[in-house]
Amino acid sequence: MKLNIKAMTLTFAIIWGVGLFLLTWWIILFDGPGTAPNLVSKIYRGYTITPLGSCIGFLWAFVDGAFGGACIAWIYNSLVGNNNK
Repeated sequence: MKLNIKAMTLTFAIIWGVGLFLLTWWIILFDGPGTAPNLVSKIYRGYTITPLGSCIGFLWAFVDGAFGGACIAWIYNSLVGNNNK
């Protein structure tokens, strides 16, 4: 059974983007906003633990998740091949 690449792409994009967005707001809720450099801000340009940074992070993570989901689905489909027995 092959995976639907478009569905996998959209699923990964939404989960990764919303996950980073919610994580940022969770940190803001408990620690307050901050602009100190962190690991994610080194990967996603413009990301900070602020309300605006959560939106920027969502966009970056959405694109990153979409790319990752498409790659995983494509690799899976390539490995499975036509093994319909």
